[in-house]
Amino acid sequence: MAEQTIADPTFSPALVSVSSPSPPKKQNTSPVDSKLTELNESRAELLNRILNLKQDLQSWRGKLDTQVQVYREELSGLKKTLNLEVEQLREQDDVSASLKTPGLQDDSKDSKEQMVTGESGSSID
Repeated sequence: MAEQTIADPTFSPALVSVSSPSPPKKQNTSPVDSKLTELNESRAELLNRILNLKQDLQSWRGKLDTQVQVYREELSGLKKTLNLEVEQLREQDDVSASLKTPGLQDDSKDSKEQMVTGESGSSID
């Protein structure tokens, strides 16, 4: 069988004998087994890393959601406070305006009275 060549249609690499005896089957599979073991370990390591990253992401999302909720509550409180202060300022403006209006009328009456008094006193007939 060692005499067969590649041109021979019955040629099969498995049938070609090598000058050295073929190693036992365990030795042929040992490198393959070790490679499979290495790949399985690598796969397990990668899966573990992926699971850890997913957990980290879930934790990060939870913390982010909590922080967003805290900020929303804080903004809501600030908005309520601001609205109350604006309402108080409007009330103060209304009170100030109502106090100024009668005061202006009184002042204008006094001014008119002074003008009338001043005119009659200073006018020469």
